[in-house]
Amino acid sequence: MPPLLETPLAAWHVAHGGRMVDFAGWRMPVQYASIVDEHLATRRAAGLFDVSHMGRLAVGGRDAIAWLESLLTRRVAGIEVGRARYTLITSDAAARPVILDDALVSRDADAPDGSPRLALVVNASNRERVVAWLRARLPPAGVSFEDRTFATGMIAVQGPLAVEIVGGLCDADARGRIAGLGSYRTTTAVVAGHPAAVGRTGYTGEDGLELVVAADAASAVWDAVHTAGGPRGLRACGLGARDTLRLEAGMPLYGHELREESDPFAIGLDLAMNLEGRSFPGVAYYAALRDRPAGRIRVGLRFDSKRAAREGDLVMRGERAAGVVTSGSFAPTLGTAVAMALVDRDAAAAGTPLEAVIRDARAAAVVTPLPFYQRDRKRA
Repeated sequence: MPPLLETPLAAWHVAHGGRMVDFAGWRMPVQYASIVDEHLATRRAAGLFDVSHMGRLAVGGRDAIAWLESLLTRRVAGIEVGRARYTLITSDAAARPVILDDALVSRDADAPDGSPRLALVVNASNRERVVAWLRARLPPAGVSFEDRTFATGMIAVQGPLAVEIVGGLCDADARGRIAGLGSYRTTTAVVAGHPAAVGRTGYTGEDGLELVVAADAASAVWDAVHTAGGPRGLRACGLGARDTLRLEAGMPLYGHELREESDPFAIGLDLAMNLEGRSFPGVAYYAALRDRPAGRIRVGLRFDSKRAAREGDLVMRGERAAGVVTSGSFAPTLGTAVAMALVDRDAAAAGTPLEAVIRDARAAAVVTPLPFYQRDRKRA
């Protein structure tokens, strides 16, 4: 087994009591003390997350937009500087297309010669194959491509106080630009004395920012955010809280709700599938899926107890197996267990009573619209 990869913040996690685990080949903190406390701190004030394990890819050159337009399911043509979009990356395999990953694509700036500079953020578990797949499709000229994962660090600051905390580490101009960012918008700023790419994005269902900085600046920026936010309720958070937060927010996770063989329309990712006039790998196959819906669809399940269903647990409608759980946990904000599941279409209507088989016992649940939790946008 190769040694686990480490982010620029690994030493901080260990020094501050992080319980380190193997996550997609990276040594990452799953929690510091209590997942519930970290979760609730993010909902009420702010959570600080090391997401440097995620892949960060830089794309540039005069033909960069046309190249990505031919490969991503979401339109890239016409994307403006300072915009980010959620997309899928598909591969037109011999038998049928597969989903290689979901990703965030942004146009962060333009070069002095006017050529675009774009960034892709991909999942840690899929980075190597996505990088190999993209590199194999590079044209001989007109596009530059670089894996910047190890040259940079990525920090997520999430929660109702996140923008204020980060803005307080910037000058007045940058503070105003960050405060004025819309959702899925990006800018650049000097944060705690270090240049950063800043996006109003995240994976918790809360308002917040994601910061990409040079790897050798990550510790200084992390410490500055932690010091500034601590008195206001900010807490460092591990992968455990990140997962419960995204589950409450109904966000699919690759390897759980989203897999190679997934029908993106059945799991609610219609927004990522721009099909008309497109030529990305597998476009005809996905157009057919859209026009002839079949199979199971993603739903939320809310239980009447704290006992959580887990991935792979059967979902029953009476004596019929009607689906399977893809993610489940106790939801700290709601005080009860929730899950996402793929279920038969005739069992998917909101309010439908179902049961999950949890360790050979049945637990009652009801189909519930996603997301389970939605923040009060008046706070943002």
